[in-house]
Amino acid sequence: MKKKLKRIFLTGLAVVIPAGLTIYILSFIMGMMDNLLQVIPKQYQPDNLLHVHIPGLGAIVTVILIFVCGLVTTSYLGNRLVRFGEHLVGKIPFVRSVYQAIKRIADSLFMDKAQSFKKVVLIEYPRRGIYSIGFVTGTPNGEIQKTIGQKSPCVGVFMPLALTPTTGFFIMVPRDELIELRMTVEEAFTLIISAGIVTPTDHLFAGNETSIPNKEGLLPLQNPDGAIGTVKNNLKEKV
Repeated sequence: MKKKLKRIFLTGLAVVIPAGLTIYILSFIMGMMDNLLQVIPKQYQPDNLLHVHIPGLGAIVTVILIFVCGLVTTSYLGNRLVRFGEHLVGKIPFVRSVYQAIKRIADSLFMDKAQSFKKVVLIEYPRRGIYSIGFVTGTPNGEIQKTIGQKSPCVGVFMPLALTPTTGFFIMVPRDELIELRMTVEEAFTLIISAGIVTPTDHLFAGNETSIPNKEGLLPLQNPDGAIGTVKNNLKEKV
């Protein structure tokens, strides 16, 4: 009886915790977006005009505002205004550095101007024989490549920390020492956040559940010109 009650309680926890945390996080984000409406003059705020509070209205207004900004920016006049504003920001020493860094990150993540966080790789880190998961962030410039002096071009990789993947460190690794995985970025983050408890589905050898790939069976990282190296399909049977 005691074991049965314990099992029922743990089953309830497995259901309540994910649902509760998801609702809490969504409520927190919605609350932050609703607070953005406070910048509107009090007499024109939706709560005062409608005489009722509508949860999530801030999120709707934010999405519409983002869409309108994107629509205006894609026009010729809007693009000129944005460039003029960036030119003015570029005249302010400290603000210029912060803005340009954030803009480059946003362009890489949302505008497909780079392959940042598009590839999941395995690296023998912190020593040979021990593997860590990282995300390709880009290719360092020529000065860094020349200073490092590696025969193979180096690639920038972000190494997230388990449980808190938003923090981590940046390293530069020779391209031929990286092993590219087919798992998505979302699956890799899930694996890291759960500290390996939740593992993604094997994408390398779909439909062959009786075998697992060894190191040679993984995909090598693509070259800068997009060419893909030879893929070896060496397998070892599960014990």
